[in-house]
Amino acid sequence: MTAKPPHEKGDFRKPDLVELTSLDSTIKLDIRYATTNNFMRTVFYPEARAFMQRPAAEALVRAHQKLRAMGYGLLIHDAYRPWYVTKMFWEGTPPDKRIFVADPSQGSRHNRGCAVDLTLYDLKTGKPAEMVGLYDEMSERSYPDYPGGTSLARWHRELLRRAMEAEGFTVYEFEWWHFDFKDWAKYPILNVQARRSVQGAIRVSPLPGLLARLGISGMICFFQHDTFVP
Repeated sequence: MTAKPPHEKGDFRKPDLVELTSLDSTIKLDIRYATTNNFMRTVFYPEARAFMQRPAAEALVRAHQKLRAMGYGLLIHDAYRPWYVTKMFWEGTPPDKRIFVADPSQGSRHNRGCAVDLTLYDLKTGKPAEMVGLYDEMSERSYPDYPGGTSLARWHRELLRRAMEAEGFTVYEFEWWHFDFKDWAKYPILNVQARRSVQGAIRVSPLPGLLARLGISGMICFFQHDTFVP
């Protein structure tokens, strides 16, 4: 049986995913799932791009611009994530570590385009700011209130949290880098990949062998003006 996202009922807003760097080119990207530098050691995305629903994206840009006054900017590790990737994460994570991944039977707020994984970078050096734990580290050091690490790392973590919360985001209780936008429940779970072909189609095509083993079929939708169109 082909795996599909959970069926949802509700009066959802029409998806309006926009590319973050199209709103502010000074937002930096380090999209780990477009590389093998991630906890699964697998490439999941064909391109290093980051999308969010427009209101969430605009709120993130406001946080980024306010941080600039303090010498920092936002560096994005992940934003919108197709549902099939969430399923692969769940299947590939040991049961005792699944607090760090979303249950595909419920869907992820990343799948709705309303969650973002990010950190700070120093405007002067362009380098990521020191944090208490590493991105996607599955340990207590990832908890937003973990008391260890250096005072500077904890200050960076708190600065990021304050900036995001001021714009309507909430930090996930087990990951200092993960923030959910306040309106996440108003958007549906999506399962499309962000790759634009010459014809303008977005195709889910990476990892055919792994997708097949998980019973997930590819999908095609259409892309127009950097917006996902069902």
